[in-house]
Amino acid sequence: MSITPTPPQQLAPRTLDPATLASARFNMIEQQIRPWDVHAQDVLELLNVVKRESYVPPSQASLAFVDMALPLGAGQHMLPPRVEARLLQALQVKSHEQVLEIGTGSGYMAALLAHKAHKVTSVEVNPSLREFAAANLQREGVANTTVVEGNGLANPPSGPWDVIVLSGAVATIPAGLLQQLKVGGRLAAIVGQLPIMQMQVVTRLSEADYQTRVEFETVADVLVGGAPVSTFKF
Repeated sequence: MSITPTPPQQLAPRTLDPATLASARFNMIEQQIRPWDVHAQDVLELLNVVKRESYVPPSQASLAFVDMALPLGAGQHMLPPRVEARLLQALQVKSHEQVLEIGTGSGYMAALLAHKAHKVTSVEVNPSLREFAAANLQREGVANTTVVEGNGLANPPSGPWDVIVLSGAVATIPAGLLQQLKVGGRLAAIVGQLPIMQMQVVTRLSEADYQTRVEFETVADVLVGGAPVSTFKF
């Protein structure tokens, strides 16, 4: 028997007052994010601009700033705030750049990227989450982001792209995605298998050369199509 997950937008409304939200956001930045080596002022300021509580399931609003992978339903989770901030700091997205995100989730990372980039295209495989993210972005007035439904690993939108973000984990980075980077472009992904995963940033140096930098260790949900291919045979 299959069970259809409840779309996040059908959950209870947000009830936290503005003063409580402002205090929680301040504590998130000062107690979680700064101590985790996030010092880029533009990133810290952006976390005050893009309201994280507007991108979580309404019943989870009180947990929007907690240092955890917040459940979205459908077996998916938002990345912890410190991971999102470190990722943004590492990528240094510019205002002229075109960004591809794979794994939209709630739309929060797409919103953060959109405030830095010229245009963001985000791909989400789960229909309920795609609708949730698109509604969140529209409500928050993020106009330079398009959310499409599909498997972004298997069939990514055509590039080339300045920046590619995998908002989830993969056993290995697909070579086809790397080839969609412009020269000078960067791809960020959480790579590996439990219990060891690393946030990596790959920069395309030339048509044939890439440079990989390990930013930090973390864990995340595996993207659809991102699990290792089994070679076991009977």
